Amino acid sequence: MSARFTIRKLGSQGDGIAETESGDLFIPFTLPGETVTAARERDRATLMAVLEASPLRVDPACRHFTECGGCALQHFETEAYRGWKREKVVHALKGIDCEIGELVACAPRSRRRVVLAARRTETGMLLGFNRHLSPEIISISECPISLPEIVAALGPLKALAGLICATTKSFRMAVTVTASGLDVAAHDPGKLGEHQRRIASNFVIAQGFARLSIDDEIVIEPRKPVVMFGSVAVAVPPGAFLQATEAAEQTMAEIVGGHLKRAKKVADLFAGCGSFALRLAAKSEVHAVEGDAAALSALDRGSRFATGIKRVTGERRDLFRRPLTFKELNAFDGLVFDPPRAGAEDQSKQIARSDVPFVAAVSCNPVTLARDLRILIDGGYSLKSVTPIDQFLWSSHVEAVALLERPKRRR
Repeated sequence: MSARFTIRKLGSQGDGIAETESGDLFIPFTLPGETVTAARERDRATLMAVLEASPLRVDPACRHFTECGGCALQHFETEAYRGWKREKVVHALKGIDCEIGELVACAPRSRRRVVLAARRTETGMLLGFNRHLSPEIISISECPISLPEIVAALGPLKALAGLICATTKSFRMAVTVTASGLDVAAHDPGKLGEHQRRIASNFVIAQGFARLSIDDEIVIEPRKPVVMFGSVAVAVPPGAFLQATEAAEQTMAEIVGGHLKRAKKVADLFAGCGSFALRLAAKSEVHAVEGDAAALSALDRGSRFATGIKRVTGERRDLFRRPLTFKELNAFDGLVFDPPRAGAEDQSKQIARSDVPFVAAVSCNPVTLARDLRILIDGGYSLKSVTPIDQFLWSSHVEAVALLERPKRRR
């Protein structure tokens, strides 16, 4: 049964929040000030109708919006949406003295990597995204956040999903646009027989895809999927982490590079395949530290075949279990770290004890960023700037780059 609610504010995930006698009620696809009807189930509700719309409500860019769970905020006017996203960083860093820069906006049709859901049904294959907070798959025919190369290939990707499906369950297909073509990495499609693998391989070749891998095993690789990190070409491994958009990655790299331009020797922690390290190597010697062997190997190969860059060394190390110590860090005069969402608490404690004069912190989670920045500030660092960056258009996620300095201390 539906009831009437007034939306008070947006929550951290982009849901509208209505106050009720039993506590906050989260209603997706609503905006502050709106009066809506919604069907309640515990602390969440399904939007039924908007009775009084906010002046900030706009027509969504995609026909699948509200069904597909990929986007949460297409109905939010652009400038208000950007202000809300910047405010997430401001709120997380409350109590830390620093001016937060303007949000670097994300353009539509720029996402170079998406993770699609697939499942075989009685009526055929489904390929798309999960419905909001549901395992149900919504087939898509358009996606205004994704690069056109992905959208144009939705039909062939759906056919490929059918060729590799050996399970009654849903499975994932990560699709990445590379300089060599689409890199398709399937996870949990079931165990394929040789005949099935051969048919899928022939299809990949016919479609001009760069690679098909299943559960990180390469099935066929007509061309190595190559991504450019500055002037360096890197053949990325299956399932490799990449920043969601090339433009955001370039912006972050420029901010970090500008801050570390005087550093002769730089440490890149949580280096991945080298998106920062290989750009920084244009001016500085770089020591890249990464826990994933395949990513580090790709970084190493890229640096070895590159021209016009300084020396790049690599070290495989789990920085959560064994962070670089402050004594090890003192060998560097510049440092960048870009950890997963959990942040880098233990590593930050070591950085805070070090003499590294220039530090750049990159984060996809403002909450853990605030924690790590507090550790560094309490250790004597001065926070110079924080730049929010949107590379997850119409979602609740936001990146940030924080730049810190401190004078060299006597050892």
